[in-house]
Amino acid sequence: MCGFTGFYALKAGASRSELHVIGQKMSDTITHRGPDSGNLWQDPDQPLVLAHRRLSIIDLTKDGEQPMVSHSERYVIIFNGEFYNFQDLRRELEVKDVKFKGRSDTEVFLAAVEHWGLNQALQKINGMFAFALWDRKEKMLHLVRDRLGKKPLYVGWAGNNLVFGSELKALRAHPEFEAQINAYALQGFLRLNYIEAPETIYYNIWQLPAGHRMSLDLSTLRTGDDLLDEMKSYWDPVRVLDDAK
Repeated sequence: MCGFTGFYALKAGASRSELHVIGQKMSDTITHRGPDSGNLWQDPDQPLVLAHRRLSIIDLTKDGEQPMVSHSERYVIIFNGEFYNFQDLRRELEVKDVKFKGRSDTEVFLAAVEHWGLNQALQKINGMFAFALWDRKEKMLHLVRDRLGKKPLYVGWAGNNLVFGSELKALRAHPEFEAQINAYALQGFLRLNYIEAPETIYYNIWQLPAGHRMSLDLSTLRTGDDLLDEMKSYWDPVRVLDDAK
């Protein structure tokens, strides 16, 4: 199943070791999603922490572990899911002389992003997935959910921290998280028996809708920025049907 979580501290203050402890606590809440291993990565220049819990399926070696850094070291990814057509993409990239170290679909997707860019790579992949992709060069954090929303992805604010992950409990583990109930979402739950995306039960926390992505410039991000404005659709079933007519 796998799972991931992470955060970005907008205001300086905590040391790298303190940020590491917070990230580890968040990761520990989703150990059940990935009992095989758990790793944490910190950006050397930014207060950004990425953590991943792994359930080994495709590549059982350490070459498939996450967070995974791309060959150029520009991109870092934490990913939950499976890219069904990664073998086809790998062969396509190998023709272009792209080299691979392991056998994981994660490494293939990172290579696809490096070769074609995220926009084109998203159009090429087929699968169920949620991931956070950090572009160290552009200082952009990309949060992406699969076309039908099979894999969950939550994002929001915990005080002065941008928090994200596969489960709400991971976000709750951040020490600045305020578990304020979202009255609007509660009304929807009582009416529909579920909470409709992008709302969640917590105020200032949202679920990324199916077929949507967020690309956040962490160099300009400010606490309280309306994250809903950053949620953009990259795939729409209605548009696909219209194009097929």
